[in-house]
Amino acid sequence: MEGLMMHRPLRIADILAHTAQIFPDEGIVSRRTEGDIHRQSYPETAVRVAKLAHALRALGVRPGDRVATLAWNGYRHFELYYAISGIGAVCHTINPRLSAEQMGYIVTHAGDSLLFFDTTFLPIIEGLAPQFPESLRYVAMVDEQKHPESRVECLNYEALLAGQPAHFDWPEFDETTAAALCYTSGTTGNPKGTLYSHRSTVLHALCTAISLPKVLREGSRILPVVPLFHVNAWGLPYSAPLTGASLVMPGPGLDGPSLFSLMDSERVYSAWGVPTVWLGLQREIEAQGRLPEGFGHLVVGGSAAPRAMIEGFETRGVDVCHAWGMTEMSPIGTIGNLPPRLADRPLAEKLDVKQKQGRRAFGVDMKLVGEDGAELPQDGKATGELFVRGNTIAAGYYDNAEASAEAIDAEGWFGTGDIARITPDGVLSITDRTKDLIKSGGEWISSIDMENVVMGHPQVTNCAAIAVPHEKWGERPMLVVVPKGEAPEPQALRDLLAPHFASWQLPDDILFVEELPLTATGKVSKLTLRRQYAAGR
Repeated sequence: MEGLMMHRPLRIADILAHTAQIFPDEGIVSRRTEGDIHRQSYPETAVRVAKLAHALRALGVRPGDRVATLAWNGYRHFELYYAISGIGAVCHTINPRLSAEQMGYIVTHAGDSLLFFDTTFLPIIEGLAPQFPESLRYVAMVDEQKHPESRVECLNYEALLAGQPAHFDWPEFDETTAAALCYTSGTTGNPKGTLYSHRSTVLHALCTAISLPKVLREGSRILPVVPLFHVNAWGLPYSAPLTGASLVMPGPGLDGPSLFSLMDSERVYSAWGVPTVWLGLQREIEAQGRLPEGFGHLVVGGSAAPRAMIEGFETRGVDVCHAWGMTEMSPIGTIGNLPPRLADRPLAEKLDVKQKQGRRAFGVDMKLVGEDGAELPQDGKATGELFVRGNTIAAGYYDNAEASAEAIDAEGWFGTGDIARITPDGVLSITDRTKDLIKSGGEWISSIDMENVVMGHPQVTNCAAIAVPHEKWGERPMLVVVPKGEAPEPQALRDLLAPHFASWQLPDDILFVEELPLTATGKVSKLTLRRQYAAGR
């Protein structure tokens, strides 16, 4: 027997329509690439999104088409999120930190028809245009009077909106319709695309909202330092307006002084981002001798936050919340809220809990699997590979059957590649990773891809790329090389890597050794190397 309830498809456009009516006093504050501060209410945003939807239709964008963005956090990028998905197309955010090789691959693989970009990224556009499909069209996200001169023909964002109707009848379609596309470079080989649906996106926003009720609420002011090009800014473009929270967008100003100034003037309560940016903010707080006005909450994700950093914020009265997830999880899987029973405990005990990744969000199921494939108990002691499933978790990768088959087990669970343990009350602790990836500043670097390039040098016999701890970036890559005869110059190896990796992905240190340690099966023991060089050379 079925229930007698109406069935309405979950649509992203309905979030903004609801917000514009119910929370008219909230909106978006943006530090623009033009250099000024821009303010816009959610009702004003809804009008501009309607105009943008008409403009996209006029440009020939149809349901299922992929429309790319290469932009900072700002109101125009937010508008693209809603207009593109609202007409049934797919918003494909591109990470500008990827190498040229990776960026060229994902634009081609996604089959993007349009690319919207902030003008600070014009050199990237001009440099990569020959690698992109000839049919790709470009739109500069800037005021008309500041439209850049370029050898690449570009449309203007504001010119597209001018004269368009202020209302758009959003089409109805199945809630499983694709809405957004994010590529992850967290594994070897080419980046893989995670294709989110309207249903998964709305559910993720709802589940995040109930996990952070003190933050995601009407009148709250939230700063997403996590980029909109990085896993949809952890879902904030959806969960914040859904709950009536205003967004304060930092644009390209992500250094400590710039963040402090913006947070202080806009009375930001909660800020979200990776540990690297918070170390910079922490230094500025120390220099100023005070917190930004109104600042009281911090969400840390992307990589584990150092205990000393958490303690530094906590002792100043800022509640630090660890979150964990993946691109393939929309991305939030756990939230590190401190249980009320621990509110009066000593700081050291609180830090022990806050260092962990937190309790699972509603709708995210987790299991631990041992080396023999058997499921392990969630007793806080057993350690195994973490698998997840749920309505907001990828069932496969876009146009990549081989990777999809490898990611999902026989029972339909997604393998995260993390080694973890889970307590009986659902608190997750990530202890290691099954693959030897390097995570620098919240971004992945593939050790195997790096090794494959270096092994092509005629003076290299063997090599291993490993992660070594770094105070600012969490981890940085070190290259340990066994030379063939005379060792090559370190710069020669960096030059060899440069066409395949972004500059920030290149190894900080290159060390030459006579031999690499091996495991019992004859493989290079990266575990031994990491222990050996944990303090650098």
